[in-house]
Amino acid sequence: MDTVIGSIDACNPATGDICRPPNGAVSTVQNSNPAHSTTISPCDATLGRYLARRLVEIGVTDVFSVPGDFNLTLLDHLIAEPSLKLIGCCNELNAGYAADGYARSRGVGACVVTFTVGGLSVLNAIAGAYSENLPLICIVGGPNSNDYGTSRILHHTIGLPDFTQELRCFQAVTCYQAVINNLEEAHELIDTAISTALKESKPVYISISCNLPAIPMPTFSRHPVPFSLAPKVSNQMGLDAAVEAAAEFLNKAVKPVLVGGPKMRVAKAAEAFVELADASGYGVAVMPSAKGQVPEHHKHFIGTYWGAVSTAFCAEIVESADAYLFAGPIFNDYSSVGYSLLLKKEKAIIVQPDRVTIGNGPAFGCVLMKDFLSGLAKRIKHNNTAYENYHRIFVPEGKPLRENPKEPLRVNVLFQHIQNLLSSETAVLAETGDSWFNCQKLKLPEGCGYEFQMQYGSIGWSVGATLGYAQAIPNKRVIACIGDGSFQVTAQDVSTMIRCGQKTIIFLINNGGYTIEVEIHDGPYNVIKNWNYTAFVEAIHNGEGKCWTAKVRCEDELVKAISTAMNEEKESFCFIEVIVHKDDTSKELLEWGSRVSAANSRPPNPQ
Repeated sequence: MDTVIGSIDACNPATGDICRPPNGAVSTVQNSNPAHSTTISPCDATLGRYLARRLVEIGVTDVFSVPGDFNLTLLDHLIAEPSLKLIGCCNELNAGYAADGYARSRGVGACVVTFTVGGLSVLNAIAGAYSENLPLICIVGGPNSNDYGTSRILHHTIGLPDFTQELRCFQAVTCYQAVINNLEEAHELIDTAISTALKESKPVYISISCNLPAIPMPTFSRHPVPFSLAPKVSNQMGLDAAVEAAAEFLNKAVKPVLVGGPKMRVAKAAEAFVELADASGYGVAVMPSAKGQVPEHHKHFIGTYWGAVSTAFCAEIVESADAYLFAGPIFNDYSSVGYSLLLKKEKAIIVQPDRVTIGNGPAFGCVLMKDFLSGLAKRIKHNNTAYENYHRIFVPEGKPLRENPKEPLRVNVLFQHIQNLLSSETAVLAETGDSWFNCQKLKLPEGCGYEFQMQYGSIGWSVGATLGYAQAIPNKRVIACIGDGSFQVTAQDVSTMIRCGQKTIIFLINNGGYTIEVEIHDGPYNVIKNWNYTAFVEAIHNGEGKCWTAKVRCEDELVKAISTAMNEEKESFCFIEVIVHKDDTSKELLEWGSRVSAANSRPPNPQ
């Protein structure tokens, strides 16, 4: 039976956890009743309103935008949709990052920008969403349909009568591109683009000529029939063979482990992974980029596996195992700590979203991850040896050295207090930098969200992503940990958070520069101009909306600031600037930086 993209009501459960299944999996496909058969008034039977209804239907109730003359009429028609809210952003890059953050929560996001100057500005964010397998609808207001095929030179271009420059750029970072410059094809192109984004879990590009959104068209005179997406299915023979071979491989192992990876999200396999963990009794670890997708309250959870910078005692258990199953891993230079993981291919089962490879072979294609993990759970023998070994050697983490509450604040003390803030009603966003490593050590309570962008690693991502994520889940309080260097890249859209009435807490870690770059390769370019960050946010606030700021230099001030943010200012956007020493970094960043530096500086191979 086909699965149907849900109505907006299906995407707004009472909990406020909108379209988000447990443990970080993304789901955009819901069961739905058939669409209404009533016709639409002629003034609403336009391309712009049709696109708006389609977005609402798949669960998008907020669209992030920057106006420009080519998209203004389209924005009018998006605003006219009662269930759709337009969120104006300060720049296109942040609009794209916001759609990225929104998609991590809702399962799909959307942004609207203008032709070329807006499109090329948002491109970096779309590339990041592509790398993270996020379905994102990037909509661009394009030139008047009459200008296509002419030799006219338009503004917002590079001065050539060729309008395809923007399209060619997007072809590399989207899975489908639709250029709509006539109404006859609009219906089909919009539906194909949106359904492709959902099926492929990748961004798509839709360009709409500026003179088309307001024109009534009989094609748009009825409510759209809900999308019907045939679910992907495993090859049953391949699935059975893969499960049989994997069960034989693992059942003869003495101390096997499970490791969850980031592609579990796109495979929608988080629940199946937990099912296998429950059945097997194996020690359960998570790769850094999959934090939040594996429940850390699981009784056999042993921490984050990140090679030399893993959480305490996790790497020793994983790398000494005689068999390990990795579900949806990405082994890049960052996740492998400069290609230094002590893993052996012959010991590994690598499960990708639609393929399973066992040791040096065999490999099984057309096998869905969630089907494989669920099938394996029924064939696996219980073996808790690895977890028992972990439990045997585990020593609880020490507390940071006690300091006078008036002494300069240390980063490890800061994160001890952030740990105490976490609950099922919070979510953590970690910016690229030392926050990656400090946030990895946070222990997530059941229901606590967690996101960061590891594959693409674009500094500044978290400001826009925090905006989008908080807009998608208003019932959770988002806690964002952002370095000063990253904040300076995208700081403007703090104003949009205040404008939207969000109650996010941002911890701005002010250490005077690009600390992660310092630990890879230091130089004067890693030192930035210091800002008065709280004064900057106060200037943006300008007395409009609920906003509270604090600047802290010691633990005593931090405790008071957190207490205020959680009590008197719990309904406000809270910005806490934390001033720390420029060399106060996690030990994990020091180790990771030296190994990544070594990988980056390898000499050329002999010719």
